[in-house]
Amino acid sequence: MASMFLNAPCNVGAIKHFDCKNYVGLRASSNQKLDCVGHTIKAPPRRRFIVRASERRDESIKKMGLTDQECEAAVVAGNVPEAPPAPPKPAAPAGTPSVPFLPLNRRPRRNRRSPVLRASFQETNLSPANFVYPLFIHEGEEDTPIGAMPGCYRLGWRHGLLEEVAKARDVGVNSVVLFPKVPDALKSPTGDEAFNDNGLVPRTIRLLKDRYPDLVIYTDVALDPYSSDGHDGIVREDGVIMNDETVHQLCKQAVAQAKAGADVVSPSDMMDGRVGAIRAALDAEGFQHVSIMSYTAKYASAFYGPFREALDSNPRFGDKKTYQMNPANYREALTEVREDESEGADILLVKPGLPYLDVIRLLRDNSSLPIAAYQVSGEYSMIKAGAVLKMIDEEKVMMESLMCLRRAGADIILTYFALQAARCLCGEKR
Repeated sequence: MASMFLNAPCNVGAIKHFDCKNYVGLRASSNQKLDCVGHTIKAPPRRRFIVRASERRDESIKKMGLTDQECEAAVVAGNVPEAPPAPPKPAAPAGTPSVPFLPLNRRPRRNRRSPVLRASFQETNLSPANFVYPLFIHEGEEDTPIGAMPGCYRLGWRHGLLEEVAKARDVGVNSVVLFPKVPDALKSPTGDEAFNDNGLVPRTIRLLKDRYPDLVIYTDVALDPYSSDGHDGIVREDGVIMNDETVHQLCKQAVAQAKAGADVVSPSDMMDGRVGAIRAALDAEGFQHVSIMSYTAKYASAFYGPFREALDSNPRFGDKKTYQMNPANYREALTEVREDESEGADILLVKPGLPYLDVIRLLRDNSSLPIAAYQVSGEYSMIKAGAVLKMIDEEKVMMESLMCLRRAGADIILTYFALQAARCLCGEKR
């Protein structure tokens, strides 16, 4: 610790009952006397003293033994001890030009000059409570690595899943969303396995709720994992995705998930009118408490590739552009917002996340509902790949990307980084 040398000429008048033994750092005028415990003494002509900062943090600075009244009396009499000198102005490097100061009334850098100030004025905060952890499940007992998503697995629903959820809860992530890898033999053109009460997802929900009753479980409502065609809806023989017939199936799927104990059902199919129909179906079955997170602005994006590998759910033909949104469109999202709000959605989601920050902000500015963002598989895998190639700092880019989603207006973020990011946040707090 630095030492501070003080030269404090102090003038103290007569102070009654002033303890001479504790007379440190104050100098009386040469023509004045101090009344010290009944004895009159002549003050020394000058006194210098040194105030040293404590050598160790746990070592307290020695006190002079003066009462508050004695300290105040000394200051009132004009005997103010000097504080350490102001630090000298740092020198500029040689060759720095000498210029007049710019006539600026406002210098934003003043609020950024130290870590404490930056933390004080930080507008956006990130915590594990903002994360929803997407988890892939399958019927097997072993956890199967997903090649296109380093660090992600198809988790065995009875074993690996429970372990992963326990790890997430340990660092404050208490919300998950489930995505099933369904056996090909159970897939069909109409996706009937989606509403099998004893299917993989309902079974998993019941198991998780039995182990962790307070876990918030989101589910995916769409037919693509269950469809032999790999599309989110029923496909007509001419390749058209049938809207109303698909919505009928989705309602049964949502009710089956709610029966199992789902907290939030999440239609990701992008069929017209499905939010209102699902709300009515849930209410009719007594599930008024179950929320709907609508994939309000889900774009026909090229960033979904690794996810489709994880679920083996690539479309058998064509693409999803007749029901997912055109990446070139911005204002169209407002149409979807108005429809979802009027039909009873509780949460509005944008997917993908980082390439669509403007759409997240659009929803935030035009709706009072909570906004969710999905940091999709392609975003996750690119960060992982860049880190492997040592092109970026994985942890810093991960945390920055999540903060950007929050800054754009997302209240919750579905991210495969949920566990890793929460561990970083907990580490910072320690």
